[in-house]
Amino acid sequence: MGAIVAHLGPNGTYAEAAALAYTKWLHQKTGQECCLRPYPSIAQSIRAAAEGQAHLAVVPVENSLEGSVTMTLDTLWQLDGLQIRHALVLPIVHALLSCAEKLTDIRTVYSHPQALAQCQGWLSQFLPWVQVVPTNSTTEAIENLEQEKTAGAISSQRAAQLYNVPILAGAINDNPDNCTRFWVLSLKSVSEAFNFGENQASHSHTSLAFSVPANMPGALAKPLLVFANRNINLSRIESRPTKRSLGEYIFFIDIEADANEPFVQAAIAELAAYTETLKIFGSYSILPI
Repeated sequence: MGAIVAHLGPNGTYAEAAALAYTKWLHQKTGQECCLRPYPSIAQSIRAAAEGQAHLAVVPVENSLEGSVTMTLDTLWQLDGLQIRHALVLPIVHALLSCAEKLTDIRTVYSHPQALAQCQGWLSQFLPWVQVVPTNSTTEAIENLEQEKTAGAISSQRAAQLYNVPILAGAINDNPDNCTRFWVLSLKSVSEAFNFGENQASHSHTSLAFSVPANMPGALAKPLLVFANRNINLSRIESRPTKRSLGEYIFFIDIEADANEPFVQAAIAELAAYTETLKIFGSYSILPI
């Protein structure tokens, strides 16, 4: 039986490319067969894994140009039972796909908000007159380009090949060093039925999130000192609103340590005393893909 892997669709998205890279690595390492299943949104991909519709979900969490993917963070906080099994980093190279004959014919550009933001400098320079329209994914609007001759979509070269749509301009992201980090998520119980290439070796990162009891001096400093006092490095910290009241936040943190280590377990135990809600999303390594 193959593992079902959820990702943001339709076919040709960067999330699908990340899922393909992950399943290729997994097959080479363990022989595990996988079947990819696209979903209309990142949140639905994560919920598919949380509700048992899929065994894994491969979702973007952070881009080097535009920062965190908030839908991933917010959805993961809302759900229980999911853990991060692996992380992988995918280079991102955007292209403008269109059936128009030249750039000056373009009046509308479609793409996912992250892709639009990663190309905003190029759009301002070469297409300052266009209407920018956000979509659920980088490939959602591609199938309509043949009928809409004055439209373009920011997507990948792979998507252009899959949908047989011309590339009007290539490598249009504002910085050539553009990459996105993805998480591989699953329910904790899934590992009992499938081999996901995990071993007993120490993991390089642990991700967690917490809210604090009240907005007061030291409310964030005290939790952070728990790690600083043990010489545990934080590689990322991000705040998101709790959606309960203005000024209340959830803090997402990545630490460069394995939660199974005794000194990390001690840090987490102390951290719980300073937090209102604490969620540990798991320890994992970044795959060499």
